[in-house]
Amino acid sequence: MDIIYLRDLRIETVIGIFDWERRIKQVVSLDLEMAADVSKAAASDAIEDTLDYKAVAKRLIEFVGASEFQLVETLAERVTEIVRDEFGVPWVRLSVNKKGAVRGARDVGVIIERGQRG
Repeated sequence: MDIIYLRDLRIETVIGIFDWERRIKQVVSLDLEMAADVSKAAASDAIEDTLDYKAVAKRLIEFVGASEFQLVETLAERVTEIVRDEFGVPWVRLSVNKKGAVRGARDVGVIIERGQRG
C-alpha cells in the first residue's frame, strides 16, 4: 500500500458546542493519509492515474468551509466518508486539529481510521 498525504490543510468553519462558537468561524487543521497504488501513475506520469490530492483538498475546503458541526468527531466522520466514497480511497487516516480549544494545550482533536489497509 502506498500513501498519498495532505498535511495541515487549514479551513475556516463553524465548529463547536458553545453559543459563541456558533457565531464565528474557527480554523481546523486536517492531516490525511490516503491509501493509493501510485505505481500506474509513476509509470504513466499522468494525473489521471493517481489520486489527485489537489481535487481532494478543493472538495474538503468546500465541504468543511460550509459545514456547521458541533463536534470534531462528526466533522471527521463526514470528511472520511467524502474521501472514501467520492475518490475511491479504500483506507484513510484523518487527524482533525482544533487549535486553541483547550486552554493550556497547544492543540486538541481526533484521529480516525476508516476502511481497510491494502
